[in-house]
Amino acid sequence: MLQVTKPTPSHFGIYVWDVDKMVHFYTSVFGMVVNDRGVGKTFKAPLVFLSSTPDQHHQLVIAGGRPPEATFSTVMQLSFAVPSIQSLRDLRDKAMALGATKVMPMNHGNALSVYFADPEGNTVETYIDMPFYISQPHGDPLDLSQDDATILRETEAICRSDPSFMPIDQWQAQFAQKISITSPKELP
Repeated sequence: MLQVTKPTPSHFGIYVWDVDKMVHFYTSVFGMVVNDRGVGKTFKAPLVFLSSTPDQHHQLVIAGGRPPEATFSTVMQLSFAVPSIQSLRDLRDKAMALGATKVMPMNHGNALSVYFADPEGNTVETYIDMPFYISQPHGDPLDLSQDDATILRETEAICRSDPSFMPIDQWQAQFAQKISITSPKELP
């Protein structure tokens, strides 16, 4: 069971045209596992619940019923944290092999990302956090053909040249203080 002390984003759902195609895409690219599926009693649409971790029943819900005239996705992005720079490369390649388009690697300084459009046009981000903070939005091109050491060295140089730079642990301590001032201490 996910332990939370205040409202915390935990999962998301998207309406799709082709449920099976989209389930195949997300299970193949991200290794997510189908946990449950069926037709909703309230939403009256086919629903497929996917997760990558045993502490969350679902992290992504694929829901049928996206109207055929809905050619523009209102999803700004679906983001997936990954463990390494190599994971960014591997997932980019898997996604492209399964129909992803609009692939865009980007260096945010505080994270390295690869954005792409899934087969139904939803923007997906895969990212790895960096040990740096710089104010956002920030985006430089990311060349994933470089070796990891070069990417990390260039990222640190980009960050250190930004006036807002600080190590991530310093930023986290400042943000933790900000949260403790503005958040309720305990939920009912």
